[in-house]
Amino acid sequence: MINSQIKIAFWGLIALWVMLVIAATTQGAMALSLADLMAVFQSFGDEISQQQGNLALNRYVILELRLPRIVTACVVGAGLAAAGVCMQGLFRNPLADPSLIGVSSGASLGAVLVIVLGSGIVMSAWLQAFLLPLAAFVGGLIATLVVYGIATRHGNADIHRLLLAGIAINAMAGAGVGLLSYIATDNQLRDLTFWSMGSVAKAGWQELAVAAPVIVLASVQLMRYRKALDSLLMGEAIARQIGHDVLRIKRGIIVCATLIVGTAVSMSGVILFVGLVIPHLVRLALGPGHQHVLPLSMLAGACLMLVGDLIARTAVAPAELPIGLLMSLVGGPFFIALLLRQRL
Repeated sequence: MINSQIKIAFWGLIALWVMLVIAATTQGAMALSLADLMAVFQSFGDEISQQQGNLALNRYVILELRLPRIVTACVVGAGLAAAGVCMQGLFRNPLADPSLIGVSSGASLGAVLVIVLGSGIVMSAWLQAFLLPLAAFVGGLIATLVVYGIATRHGNADIHRLLLAGIAINAMAGAGVGLLSYIATDNQLRDLTFWSMGSVAKAGWQELAVAAPVIVLASVQLMRYRKALDSLLMGEAIARQIGHDVLRIKRGIIVCATLIVGTAVSMSGVILFVGLVIPHLVRLALGPGHQHVLPLSMLAGACLMLVGDLIARTAVAPAELPIGLLMSLVGGPFFIALLLRQRL
């Protein structure tokens, strides 16, 4: 019965993802029909004459503007969901979202340091594209290690210390971002303001070529920890008795999750609650087993980000809403409901 539910959920999410990709490709400030979409893909690789001006415009809109942000939304959504699942499994608590325990804010501080202080350094576009994810990863890793060190006692992470340490790290990183924003130029401040709210509007193939492989490879590595995460749910002592190298698994999960969050922050800015809402909903529907929770959460995370980006582009077109604000509007009430449910 459970296996059939998992299969239904998997194929249902695949169908939803396909429909959302088509909708995100055709809808926006400039609406396109399915016939326009088919014509663009049929002409792929062909020379376009001046008499085919509409086809050239449609091709540019789809291939250069919409597809990069669709791929970015899918990669970021799936990666954040995978990081959320593994963080919650590692700490054995559904409240251990990367954004709540300081990973996102630490990554944000690292990225802002590069944006503000690195602007005066002469470097190529490719080097800058590598430097931003690296700085975000280092910032997120430092924040994670600090929070984990504070929250862990005798090998077990206390959820109260975890959340309190996360609050402190978020506050300190927020102060650092505020200070850097204070000394930023007008152009930097404009970019920082929009970036801090979360957006995939500036997604491009060059940024994807650098950052997407990092998120994909780290997510694939996290998939290898599914059985170990199931064992950790029963306690670290039992996981050791089964034969798992708990310390190595912890380090691997922390590094991979931080890589994902740091790289995602460098691509799309700060997007909260995806790693909290999606894994919890999947667990409620299909149980706690990471064999299915992890891949289904990644699919659901990609779908949620596509929905958020579609709403962001179309709700107030031709203007655009920051997708991070939309995610917070959904995730904030959900987090409050989760806290109230745990209290009961």
